[in-house]
Amino acid sequence: MELTSTLTCPQCGHQATETMPTNACQYFYICGGCGVRLKPLAGDCCVFCSYADVPCPPIQEARANGSTAGCCG
Repeated sequence: MELTSTLTCPQCGHQATETMPTNACQYFYICGGCGVRLKPLAGDCCVFCSYADVPCPPIQEARANGSTAGCCG
């Protein structure tokens, strides 16, 4: 399981590699480039699932087990 993921801001394209929480969803993220507050897209549980190259740990685990994830909670 990967615990780091690179977030890409949809507004300015700024990228930052962050450590994902394993015990909670990260619902908001402030872009270090333009300062916009990111929140998950409809149907996603967290900012990592919406804007990063690696989904959050619960989604990774569900995919590894071949199940669908309800994620974070």
